[in-house]
Amino acid sequence: MTKRELESQINVVKSDYIRIQGDLEKMESVGGNTEKLEKQLKQLEDELAELNSQLAKA
Repeated sequence: MTKRELESQINVVKSDYIRIQGDLEKMESVGGNTEKLEKQLKQLEDELAELNSQLAKA
């Protein structure tokens, strides 16, 4: 991937993270099961770390 593509992908992942984080907060406020959302956040954190690593090398 080019530097521009990596930056674009990072922005997409960040947007997804923010959206899911908001969903998680809503779910917590009503006492719902948050396990699935927490797993999604962890996956996005891992993906973001990998993309940032690739960007640093680019």
